[in-house]
Amino acid sequence: MEHLQQLVLGLIDHYGLPGLFVGMTLGNIGAPVGAEIVMPAAGALVATGHLPNVWFTIAAAVLGELAGQSIGYAVGRFGGRPLVERYGKYVRFDHAHLDKVDAFFDKYGTFAIFICRFVPVIRGIVGIPAGIVRMHLVPFYLWTLAGSLVFCGGLIWLGMTLGDHLDQITPWIHQFGLGILGIVVLAAIAYGIYFWLKNSKKAST
Repeated sequence: MEHLQQLVLGLIDHYGLPGLFVGMTLGNIGAPVGAEIVMPAAGALVATGHLPNVWFTIAAAVLGELAGQSIGYAVGRFGGRPLVERYGKYVRFDHAHLDKVDAFFDKYGTFAIFICRFVPVIRGIVGIPAGIVRMHLVPFYLWTLAGSLVFCGGLIWLGMTLGDHLDQITPWIHQFGLGILGIVVLAAIAYGIYFWLKNSKKAST
């Protein structure tokens, strides 16, 4: 995984925003890119002038995520479960992962896509099960866009703020990502309670 991270960082350093786009696309078709490390590093490159603009950097990262998720969605939609069960191991996605994501979709609906943008490993391959269940494209892309903006934007801003001090806090970046995940999970629970209360009120009238 570390070798691939270094490769992606090299792409960003040498090719700028196109390299970032390619790296994030790879990370969203199952490659172990480690976005929680790559995103702050991209922010640090903005701070040092290697990348031109924070907004362009966020846009390139988000577009890469959308491109990768589009590929995953197409694989799931047109290849189905048999393709995933046969080749999923090559992108760290096996039958057990598929069942867990299916259960997550059943519980939270399309909002699960947003939550999965913050879950390691699952965030990179969630488009595949979304394609298998033929999720409508509008909510799929809207929740992917929203989650990617929060995830990528937050980590890029963090890296840009820290700049040259990024190496000193790299060990804590994963915990930072887990903190974001905790907030998102709490929001999801609140959403679930609201949805349940709303349906209960309708049933009683």
